Amino acid sequence: MDVGGATALVVAVVGVVGTLLSALLTQRAADRSRRREQEHAEELQERRRQAQELRSCYVALNTSARQYLAALTDQVHALGRDEDLRVVRQRLTEARDQYRDVYAEAQLRVPERVLDLAGDFSHDLGVVYGMVRRLDDGALRAGDSQAAVQESIDALWSRLRRIRRAMRVELGASRVDFGR
Repeated sequence: MDVGGATALVVAVVGVVGTLLSALLTQRAADRSRRREQEHAEELQERRRQAQELRSCYVALNTSARQYLAALTDQVHALGRDEDLRVVRQRLTEARDQYRDVYAEAQLRVPERVLDLAGDFSHDLGVVYGMVRRLDDGALRAGDSQAAVQESIDALWSRLRRIRRAMRVELGASRVDFGR
């Protein structure tokens, strides 16, 4: 074989190999691009799932806190009237148990800023609950009165609004500073 024929053969082989490698490299680049797009879609789906779980936790926390406060209010009002307290006591117990369960889940899910507010709120709910129980049992301590309980409940409603604003900020539903 002469040099020209060998050169032509080498050029042909290089051309074929180049064409094959080009197709292979293009395919690999496309596969990498599809994998990156798939990973991005999965990450986006996971972030959406986590946001939905957080939203659900916030809704449950807000709802159960409202029900607990309403049950405390009903109990205080029922104490002022001479009526059978069994139904309101039962509602209060159920609302308290529900709140406790929801708050326990929130402790594992919500960001620290919201958890700090909810923790203080939860503690003070317990304090008010204790006052209500003592009023109901007739075992009063200094400072226990229906007026003091109602004042504390009103303050807790206000604090719940601050917690709700903080939750909305965390969810991106509101840009309000929840320090107010």
